[in-house]
Amino acid sequence: MNVSKFQTVVVRPIIETVLKTKESRTYFFSSCLLIIALAAGLSSCTKDDKTQLESPLAKAAADYNFLDLTEKQASGLKPKPAEMASFSSQLAAYGSIDFNENSAVQVFTPYQGKILQSFADLGDFVSKGQPLFTVDSSDLAQAESTLLSAKGVFDQSSATLNRAKDLYQMRSISLKELEQNTADQNAAEASLKAAREGVRIFGKTTADIQRIETERKLDAVLVVNSPISGQVVTRNAQPGLLVQPGNNPAPYVVADVLNKWLIINASEEDSTKLHAGQELDVKVPVLPQESFKGRIKVVGSIVDPNTRTVLVRADISDPKRILRSGMYATYLVKGDKVVKGLGVPEDAVVREGDGTMSVWVTEDGRHWVSRTVTLGLKSNGLVQVTSGLEEGDKIATTGAIFLSNMLFKNK
Repeated sequence: MNVSKFQTVVVRPIIETVLKTKESRTYFFSSCLLIIALAAGLSSCTKDDKTQLESPLAKAAADYNFLDLTEKQASGLKPKPAEMASFSSQLAAYGSIDFNENSAVQVFTPYQGKILQSFADLGDFVSKGQPLFTVDSSDLAQAESTLLSAKGVFDQSSATLNRAKDLYQMRSISLKELEQNTADQNAAEASLKAAREGVRIFGKTTADIQRIETERKLDAVLVVNSPISGQVVTRNAQPGLLVQPGNNPAPYVVADVLNKWLIINASEEDSTKLHAGQELDVKVPVLPQESFKGRIKVVGSIVDPNTRTVLVRADISDPKRILRSGMYATYLVKGDKVVKGLGVPEDAVVREGDGTMSVWVTEDGRHWVSRTVTLGLKSNGLVQVTSGLEEGDKIATTGAIFLSNMLFKNK
């Protein structure tokens, strides 16, 4: 009997019957008969017939990993030959979003005082030099008092010097007295300049200083301005709160939210694959429709002895200002080396219940065989197949899960 006809007439009907029948005990003996029949068929086959039995279909029959589809079922599948493709090594891992600490500033008052008024609220965008809050500062009052005293001494010494010059012209005083008045005036001028600078460091402008000198009125209100342009991310400036330089919490924290950091705790092994300048594709699970680009800035040189990880920091551009500090993120690093390999679409690969990977192979679009494969790199929607598949094999690029579900039901 011809082997092909034997498979069609005898083998396949018995296998299908075994697969579809729930009475496992009864058909246990049928399975035994099937094995005996196959053995008998093999013993009577010629060498060429035995070669036919070693085809993928015959091997699949032994493992029950094939399906015969109707024309309607097969119409939804799109078999395509597996082709060679280029793959670059990729590293996928996890990290978290953080503010760019190089552009996040804690805004303290330069001198102790009580907050009088705050102008910016949490989440507001501020410009560099924009007032954030005011402080009633006794130190500022003291500096302005020193300024007024120095101004008074300077005015008096200037008037004395002018009189001394007139008296010297009339030979009423000696040259020594004139030189002494000149020295006193120079000292008074130096003291005045120092006093003006002492007020200027509180944030007072030249116009403010001139007004204080002219009106001779103390203005103890210290205005604290934003040192950078950005967003207010922390606010602890309540009116009446006594604040001191450097004492946490800072009244305000202003951050540049257009550029953020991705903080990565890379394993020892992964850290050897990362270097400054590598580009990242960053995704945030809570923003599935958005994608971000990043670039590694720093790869740490110390391995944490407790976690055995290396701190890696990348810069991320956030033009829409939608990322938040602390957000969970995933990133993909593309390697520099490109390799050639057999590639199949990601949808063509099915993860089986035992953890193995498989693809469905066909010759005519109706008879499908599940084949276990070993995977390698991923790139541009393709997966590299390192074993289990050959170039030109027709595979199911869509509907692979549908085929696996049908096989599972039959089993």
